[in-house]
Amino acid sequence: MTSQKTILRALAGETLPTPPVWMMRQAGRYLPEYRATRAKAGDFLSLCYNSELAAEVTLQPIRRYGFDASILFADILLVPQALGADLWFVTGEGPRLSTITSQAELDALKPIDDIHDHLSPIYETVGILAKALPKQTTLIGFAGAPWTVATYMIAGQGTPDQGPAHALKAENKAVFDSLIDRITEATIVYLNAQIEAGAEVVKLFDSWAGSLQGTDFDDYSIAPMRKIVQGIKAVHPHTPIIAFPRGAGERYKGAHAAIGADCIAVDDAVSAEWVAENVQPDGCVQGNLASKHMVTGGDALVSETRRIVEALSNGPHIFNLGHGITPDADPANVQLMIDTVRGG
Repeated sequence: MTSQKTILRALAGETLPTPPVWMMRQAGRYLPEYRATRAKAGDFLSLCYNSELAAEVTLQPIRRYGFDASILFADILLVPQALGADLWFVTGEGPRLSTITSQAELDALKPIDDIHDHLSPIYETVGILAKALPKQTTLIGFAGAPWTVATYMIAGQGTPDQGPAHALKAENKAVFDSLIDRITEATIVYLNAQIEAGAEVVKLFDSWAGSLQGTDFDDYSIAPMRKIVQGIKAVHPHTPIIAFPRGAGERYKGAHAAIGADCIAVDDAVSAEWVAENVQPDGCVQGNLASKHMVTGGDALVSETRRIVEALSNGPHIFNLGHGITPDADPANVQLMIDTVRGG
């Protein structure tokens, strides 16, 4: 039986007259209802681990906008925390973690099978959403890809150039490779558990893939994601997977086959026209309106949205931003984007 959910149809390779639409970080600080719920939770991590409130913020943009998909509210750094890293958030600055830069620190991490105790509230959130979402709305689970997660675990925070991770890769390849492997294995079991809890699609976010050069891109962005896809497909062969190697540039070409993903999400540094010619022939693509249009709105938002829809209209396409929506976005611009996608 063919699914009636438009995202699943696009992921299966169907070209639809109107592309389904959702938005990265659609549950976020640009929405007043999100800010109110986050205040109720107390802090960001408390919100992530409160299944009822995490489900509530996941549902808020669905109620407001009727997106075709809902993405689980969580964070890519919950996996390092489940592995035993200390994690906290500094207001206005972002996440901080205890670092992994030596064999002793790597050895101190927990076994893979122990992560579920820590992550069980996330699976509970997925279960709540699977029951609460409208029947036409697809539920997407997610995780960070190993390279991106490793950059935070090595530096202890986000960095502009991922320099500490590149340095460890050069200076202690054995520890670096072992950390990538540990994250890869944990991500496989984490995403399989999300699927078992009710996620219909999963997405891998390699937000810092673009800083990998030469063979490092293949070895540390593509190869770990391919291993994760294989690990998921071995257990859940019919669950579609979206991969997002952000900043890949021309290396988006061939990514479907290299990773084994059902869909490749693209950022806004490549044009939709280029994607249509070089990436979409291999399968579904997702993207790629610049996030700035959610702030500025107006005619530019409408014309850019129409251009992307038109450019990608001859193959399977899920409309999305090229990166997450920012806290300073205007909620009215989100509605304008959706209306433009759906109504021309």
